[in-house]
Amino acid sequence: MRRPPRARAAAGAQGGPTARILEYLAYAELRAGLHHQARAHAEEGLRAARRLGQRNLGAQHHALLALVCSLVGADSATEHHAEAALSVARPHGLLQVSTLAEWARARADLGQGRAGQAAVRLGPLLRPGPRRGHFGLWMLAVPCLVEATVLAGLDEDVTGMVDLYAEWAALGADPQARAQLTRLRALTAREEDCDALYRRALEEHEAADGQFEHARTFLSYGMWLRRRRRPLEARHRLRAALVGFERCGALLWERRTQSELRAAGESALDEDADALGRLTPQQQRVAALVASGATNREVATRLSLSPRTVDHHLRNVFSRLGVRSRVELALLMNGDRTERTAAGGDRA
Repeated sequence: MRRPPRARAAAGAQGGPTARILEYLAYAELRAGLHHQARAHAEEGLRAARRLGQRNLGAQHHALLALVCSLVGADSATEHHAEAALSVARPHGLLQVSTLAEWARARADLGQGRAGQAAVRLGPLLRPGPRRGHFGLWMLAVPCLVEATVLAGLDEDVTGMVDLYAEWAALGADPQARAQLTRLRALTAREEDCDALYRRALEEHEAADGQFEHARTFLSYGMWLRRRRRPLEARHRLRAALVGFERCGALLWERRTQSELRAAGESALDEDADALGRLTPQQQRVAALVASGATNREVATRLSLSPRTVDHHLRNVFSRLGVRSRVELALLMNGDRTERTAAGGDRA
């Protein structure tokens, strides 16, 4: 999604609305699955709000950043931005900001496999009661609540929530809602109906934007297949989910999918090799130099980049490969080279 230059220029001339326009842009990108762009625009909007002393608008950007972080796997960053948003939203009654921040926390819980915690967190926001969140966001978070409740095995009837979401989908305001509704039907259907519902949901995703939700349906279907002892079919769906999460930068959900793939019989060695191949060319160059012992400043000089850009690439490499240090990265990279050399020698 390209930034609208005329709108940005007009906003800059007026001095004030820039942060608001960036909020709308970041949210639209987030809904479209363009998470890296959403993060960049929300960070820019937060800086603009701070310059102008717009605390409420700054809280909105913190909430959007919490949502982005709930997808890329940064637990501490999710919590930081959620708390920053809520510290302003709670005393000022900003229900939209509060709902976004708590939704971000719940989605991070769900991505980490903490389904019960996600359900407990979302329940007060979405079910009738005095703490019910902003009405404009109820429906967007309902799929998370239904999925968390089902996966946690909670003895709660979510049929009413699914029916409510069906009314929302029928309005046609959200192009992704129809496919998500079918996924919810699959999650809550009788055993004999689930397979057909998941297949229909995937077909409906093809007609709508939203890579993240499409990948979530692949993941949900793959998990269902694995639990029915259909590992070959499960791996096929889970690999498709992995590709979708990679494309939209949802690193936390990549790791969750990789865990499901291992449980379905995927080779860990194949997974590591695939992970290295999924790095962008620039990430591969940065990773190779760091693995050889170069410092960030040395990498920056070699590649004509700023040290800050190198640090950004390296953090993404760590997240994507699931390593926590330069030593682990070196072991992984050198191990991959060893495997390739050995393979070449065997072929010779």
